[in-house]
Amino acid sequence: MNEPEIYLKNVTKKYLRQPALENISFQLKGSGVYGVLGENGSGKTTLLKLIAGLLRPSSGTVKVMHRPVSRLSSKDIAYLSDADSLYSFQSAQQLIHFWEKVAPDFSKDKAFSMIRELNLDVNMKIKNLSKGNRARLKLVIALSRQVPVLVMDEPLSGLDPLVREDILKLIVMNADVEQQLLILSTHEVSEVEAFLDHVIFMKDGKCILEENAEVLREQKGQSLVATMREVLA
Repeated sequence: MNEPEIYLKNVTKKYLRQPALENISFQLKGSGVYGVLGENGSGKTTLLKLIAGLLRPSSGTVKVMHRPVSRLSSKDIAYLSDADSLYSFQSAQQLIHFWEKVAPDFSKDKAFSMIRELNLDVNMKIKNLSKGNRARLKLVIALSRQVPVLVMDEPLSGLDPLVREDILKLIVMNADVEQQLLILSTHEVSEVEAFLDHVIFMKDGKCILEENAEVLREQKGQSLVATMREVLA
């Protein structure tokens, strides 16, 4: 697998002439866990959709693995939406077999291994799963993709504490952060701080600060939570 890379240069995204993102530029190079941090409405989801090739910028350049992103970028990127996008009429087993057919990089063995770890019933219809188990299943699908870049939009949002703990464990144990670039957005910074290698703070559609997490902690002499409060105030 080639070294993962995400590149943005002067990226602006507008909806009905209103900017959702303004003049965003950064380069993320190498494997690890990258956090896009900010309050709701700060532009995190728009940014991740641009990286995943689900949106096109109004201006500027977005590249993943040295290529301009498009809907064809899915061969390099696995995207976990904050929305519930599962087909409710399928079972977990049917969903896994579906992804095995549509994504050549999908590991059926890894998916079933995680399903067993979670004690999920592979034959139960998705519509009958709890909200927490649907979230777990969504994550299983994303983590089973053997791609350079994993994009996760608010994987902890709207879940109770026990489910969030399970989600984090699943990510830590199954994301190949030695080979993959995992970029995730959240406003639950305290829960993910220990896992972050690099951070991007967002406010009002702008990138306020982008830095290595350990360097930032040493420079500021405080946690990322405290730094987020400071820079986004």
